Amino acid sequence: MINETKHRSILESIAHRVMLERGLLPDFSPEVLAEVDKIQEPALAGDAPAHDLRTLPWCSIDNDDSMDLDQLTVAETIQDGTIRILVAVANVDALVKVGSAIDDHAHTNTTSVYTAAEKFPMLPDKLSTDLTSLNQDQDRLVVVVDMVVAADGTVTGSDVYEAIIRSHAKLAYNSVAAWLEKTGPMPQLVAAVPGLAENLSLQDKAAQLLKGHRHVLGALSLQTIEARPLFEGDTITSLQVQEKNRATELIEDFMIAANGVTVRFLTSHKFPSIRRVVHTPKRWDRIVEIATEHGSKLPAAPDSKALEDFLTSAKAADPVTFPDLSLTIIKLLGPGEYDAELPGANAEGHFGLAVRDYTHSTAPNRRYPDLITQRLAKAAIANKPVPYSMDDLTALAKHCTDQEDAAKKVERQVEKSAAALLLESRIGEQFDAIVTGAADKGTWARLLSVPVEGRVVKGFEGLDVGQHTRVQLLSVDVDKGFIDLKRVNH
Repeated sequence: MINETKHRSILESIAHRVMLERGLLPDFSPEVLAEVDKIQEPALAGDAPAHDLRTLPWCSIDNDDSMDLDQLTVAETIQDGTIRILVAVANVDALVKVGSAIDDHAHTNTTSVYTAAEKFPMLPDKLSTDLTSLNQDQDRLVVVVDMVVAADGTVTGSDVYEAIIRSHAKLAYNSVAAWLEKTGPMPQLVAAVPGLAENLSLQDKAAQLLKGHRHVLGALSLQTIEARPLFEGDTITSLQVQEKNRATELIEDFMIAANGVTVRFLTSHKFPSIRRVVHTPKRWDRIVEIATEHGSKLPAAPDSKALEDFLTSAKAADPVTFPDLSLTIIKLLGPGEYDAELPGANAEGHFGLAVRDYTHSTAPNRRYPDLITQRLAKAAIANKPVPYSMDDLTALAKHCTDQEDAAKKVERQVEKSAAALLLESRIGEQFDAIVTGAADKGTWARLLSVPVEGRVVKGFEGLDVGQHTRVQLLSVDVDKGFIDLKRVNH
């Protein structure tokens, strides 16, 4: 058995190795670090934006430990009763220029990679957690997505423009959610900023309207189980399940709306865009089978509204096992990808979100497609030529899809190595499990008592996604992240 005190260093070593194996850069080059050293201040000099919005009660809501803050939000009531939502996105392009060594590194990885042991940021910390981060009590340049939300949850007016802002509170999901859900006290930072409590309540109301409208259209109510290792010192002691809450959903609903507005803004200026697409599911027939097993009937042709109705009823009937059903549906829906789109093209859209106009634009410190979209938006705002050719965007979309897929594989492999470290003392034990993957390349199942996925190497014949089974833990390989299981209830 591996010495427990070495858990973190083992995982760090694995993470570095797997990053390189997947074609990602775990470290910044001397050229990148030299460029960063020359940048001493945030980009506030030069022509100031026409919009000075520093007095608004802006706040960030993110994970407790997040330091790379990409967006702030604020709301106000309009006289006709509609709600105006402003999402401020960090103006990363102001300091990260095309052709720079910093941009080349970001272009290579295309995303920050968050592993169980270590974070590999897309941009150096001096930028992503400081000079281009929307930190509390700091003036920052941003691109604002300005939206009017009607009582039925539709966005009835919008604009995109550059501005200067100032964050008045760095808030965390869990404490804000507890307050919004009336299960915890008002966070001290909320109480300290005049008007912020009322503003957050208004934001929450607008988010509920936006979400309600999307679900009427067929956005899917999915709830998965994501687990992160908990360390005591350098030793993994357990896996903590991350759950959605009222605050994470508030930000999610605002970001989905802002991404749609950004695409439509680019289209209105006859600019191309990089869309985030989730295609119509190819394994719809299996989704229909699963619905039938749960006593529901779905149409033969893919229909997101019908699927959402099934998911809603399934969650109400059995909320405990709903995350397992969600995971099954997600696996069958298939992965998302980036596509370059000409203005006015009939984009396929995002099946799971029930939106046709969708990009990634709100996290330019963490994702390269968002930085590309920001450059397009800033050019459109300034009435400048399109900064990328269609051929460039097509190549970038494929590259970003490939690299994001590689990054997810790195994160998953390190998560599995962490799980293997946790489970290595339990070889021979039996567990209830749900099948999460079934294909020619192998069959996988997730344990229900410990949120860990492994490969069923014996007795997998006839298993399909969504089935419940019982398995025995045969072996683990920490270095490779392998967890091998045997089916024990034929």
